[in-house]
Amino acid sequence: MTTDRLVVVTGATGRQGGATAHRLLAAGRPVRALVRDTNAPAATALAAAGAELVHGDFDERSSLPAALEGAAALFAVPPVAFGPDGPDVEREFTRGRALIDAAAAAGVEHVVFTGIASTPGRPGGSEGKKRIEDYLCERIRSVTVLRPVRFMSNYLGSTPMGLDGIVRGVHRHIFPPDEPVQIIAVEDIAEFAALAFDQPDRFAGRILELAGDAPTPAEAVAAISEATGTAIRYKQLTHAEATGLNPEIARARERWAAGSRWHADIEALRIIHPGLRTLADWLAESGAVLLRKRLLETGTRAEQRSGAPTA
Repeated sequence: MTTDRLVVVTGATGRQGGATAHRLLAAGRPVRALVRDTNAPAATALAAAGAELVHGDFDERSSLPAALEGAAALFAVPPVAFGPDGPDVEREFTRGRALIDAAAAAGVEHVVFTGIASTPGRPGGSEGKKRIEDYLCERIRSVTVLRPVRFMSNYLGSTPMGLDGIVRGVHRHIFPPDEPVQIIAVEDIAEFAALAFDQPDRFAGRILELAGDAPTPAEAVAAISEATGTAIRYKQLTHAEATGLNPEIARARERWAAGSRWHADIEALRIIHPGLRTLADWLAESGAVLLRKRLLETGTRAEQRSGAPTA
């Protein structure tokens, strides 16, 4: 695929879509960013970088055909939907199907779909993502599937279900403190997507489980502490604590304890993309600065709530 062919990027104001849109724009490729709010700061930043903005919403099927008109390729990030008990699989699949149908009708030639890393017994990482993957491969001839593990940028904030981030000097998660956990920088997801768009014949039909490093949680917080100059410790959630946050988190903790682990081949990925980032690389490049800012903001808010002086 020549570099003058238009790529539509969904999730463009999010982490994966945003990183991919900026990576493609930096390479001189025309990008149309599908966003729900064209006035959002992340959207205006994309426009300033050269992206064409178009309004689109997965829950408004009628908004999708115009967004995909004339596109040669698509970076697809159908958003997860949540209900009271966790992910809403049917709604997630409905969103993904709407996007795929619109892409097929528009004649999109190549789709890079990003989902969730698989584990033994859970291909595609989740039921919703796997159903979208399968439907995509039925409808579009040339497909590349990316399955990233946990993002390094998750240290910057909590997930929709109240997990991750660093709160009052503590990082909490479901993982044992002394066992390796694979992680990846979203910038590297963008690199693999760019490679797939540049070489569709090479990457069509491939499924890439993506990770860039595998520190233990204890090693990760030690590296963050050193890079930010702030003491951070790790705490593994108990089963009761995980259940209190969300039943799906408790189920994920049980699966992990039973040996259901991510399995990306990091060394093989590094052959494809030699610049694949480790946690230390990400911290040195941007993570430490962002984390220091985040820790300062959360510390200030905590002091304000407690009535303590902020300076």
